[in-house]
Amino acid sequence: MKLTQFRTRTAQRALLGVLRGDRIADITAIAPDMNALIRGGSADLAAVEKLSAPDEYSFDDVEFLPAVVPSKIVAIGRNYYDHALEGGSEPPSAPLIFTKLPNSLSAHGAPIVLPSISEQVDFEAELSVVIGKRASRVAEADALDYVFGYTLINDVSARDLQFGDGQWVRGKGLDTFAPLGPFITTRDDIADVHTLKIEGILNGEVMQSSNTAKMIFRVPYLIHYITQAITLEPGDVIATGTPEGVGIFRKPPVVLKPGDVFDVVIEGLGKLSNPVIAGD
Repeated sequence: MKLTQFRTRTAQRALLGVLRGDRIADITAIAPDMNALIRGGSADLAAVEKLSAPDEYSFDDVEFLPAVVPSKIVAIGRNYYDHALEGGSEPPSAPLIFTKLPNSLSAHGAPIVLPSISEQVDFEAELSVVIGKRASRVAEADALDYVFGYTLINDVSARDLQFGDGQWVRGKGLDTFAPLGPFITTRDDIADVHTLKIEGILNGEVMQSSNTAKMIFRVPYLIHYITQAITLEPGDVIATGTPEGVGIFRKPPVVLKPGDVFDVVIEGLGKLSNPVIAGD
């Protein structure tokens, strides 16, 4: 099933929803928000299946919220061979871990705000994993048991800050730099997360086109590797890396500008779309 958080454009109430056909059914009677639904586990998901929702909304009726509010977003750098090579780097021998800060979290349809302190804001289409239960020192063979579902993220990056600082926290942690959603697709709906087409599309032009089969480190290994050092909580997100085709390594470079629209499209998961606006 596909689950989302949203508010109505009229009442501005925050609601939890499930996609049924082309409409979003209100399932807030089951849980007040996505994090509570994830903590409720299989019993709450079974209740969603059975619920006859009293209210349903069209996409035009709603404003999407971030699909989940994680305590942390753990991101993986250079996790596709071709992306590592396009940036002039050797593919890593172990996962490169960094974080996206909570203030960067944003939603489908919300603007990416270009900061005045950067002139090189770039896009990164990525698959993200939503953790379903507390995970510490997880064995690789058991790792998928800890997955609640999958969603889309744009790891927006201020390249001049990222490269100039010598580490990635500031360049990837600015406000609005982690659009996430619009839906979480539950794990049972995806037969193999490592066979999904992934695209990044700028103003209708495909810039990134790859497949999750090309990941260097796959989802079970990432969960295993991360949880040897970092405990993941229900609702936490792993951003699994971006394929080749990002803007900064093109000739000439392509950077985001006001008026742009960037879409992340992943087979089976849907489309995450965000306009770009100028900041103060």
